[in-house]
Amino acid sequence: MIRVTVSYPPHEAFHFDHAYYQSTHAQLIRDRLGAHGLVKLEIDQALVERSDKLPASVAAAHMFFKDADSFKAAMAAEGKVLGADRTNYTDIIPVVVISQVIQ
Repeated sequence: MIRVTVSYPPHEAFHFDHAYYQSTHAQLIRDRLGAHGLVKLEIDQALVERSDKLPASVAAAHMFFKDADSFKAAMAAEGKVLGADRTNYTDIIPVVVISQVIQ
């Protein structure tokens, strides 16, 4: 199994609508990628630290797929729709990490 993590590292004066991301965008991911092998979706919201430093990431989506080929096919079919929705919740350019899940 693989985990695809899409995280959002903040910049000065960033915008991120967590309510939209956690409800509308998460549902869009489920609806669009579920038919293409999405096994599980987890959404994170970073906790605010008590310092002036920006967190490493303000939010992340963790998408689980059987294998990398399933993920690649899902993104080929639905990636443009998911990417176009980003402007509805943030101005941050996401970072994607694909990992092998070791159990």
